[in-house]
Amino acid sequence: MQGTLYIVATPIGNLEDVTLRAVKVLSEVDIVLAEDTRVTEKLLALLSSKFKISNLKLISYHQHSGEAKKFEVLNLLLDGKNLALVTDAGTPGISDPGNELIDFLLSYKPDLKIVPVPGTAALTAALSVSGFRADKFIFLGFLPKKKKNKLLKWLTDSKMTFVFFESPHRIIKTLETFEKVFPADTRVFVARELTKLHETLYRGKIREVKALLEKEKVKGEIVVVVELK
Repeated sequence: MQGTLYIVATPIGNLEDVTLRAVKVLSEVDIVLAEDTRVTEKLLALLSSKFKISNLKLISYHQHSGEAKKFEVLNLLLDGKNLALVTDAGTPGISDPGNELIDFLLSYKPDLKIVPVPGTAALTAALSVSGFRADKFIFLGFLPKKKKNKLLKWLTDSKMTFVFFESPHRIIKTLETFEKVFPADTRVFVARELTKLHETLYRGKIREVKALLEKEKVKGEIVVVVELK
């Protein structure tokens, strides 16, 4: 009998966000496929202090993993091993190579059992507290570093809320670009270090949020929500 691949969401910061189902799955699978085994080892060590999770075998699977690694995962599943795929934080497949692995596996074994174990995702966490309309939205991952004009024009015409991840080193420059492209009354929401100790939320017109960030030394992971009308 072939094994099952579980796509397991992990906390983006606060470990109390881990779901009971995620703990159960991680405690029962044979192998965990981790984006960075060092990060996942820390997570499992912390969880093991509260839950019975120990002696798990970790295998690295990340954006630079080649076809040989994908075949290794496929063969493990065909041998009946149950696997869990995790990213460093959040939901696998969202701006990481989890979707590529799934597509590869299903191309060889269409009846392979793949089970989502949902949980935290930074983009939905940011949307939930932005106060912006989110019945329809566009998720962009990370913005391209160059040649953004066509994308920004398309976003302007869409008149829809959009969400993206940004580097703390680029956030000011990105907001400066938005000031030049979007209407002056456009509102933006910047979430820094969501669910973590130094979580900070900024909300207002683009120039207002930019002014706040310019007064600080911005660090950490950032999610940005822009409301276009």
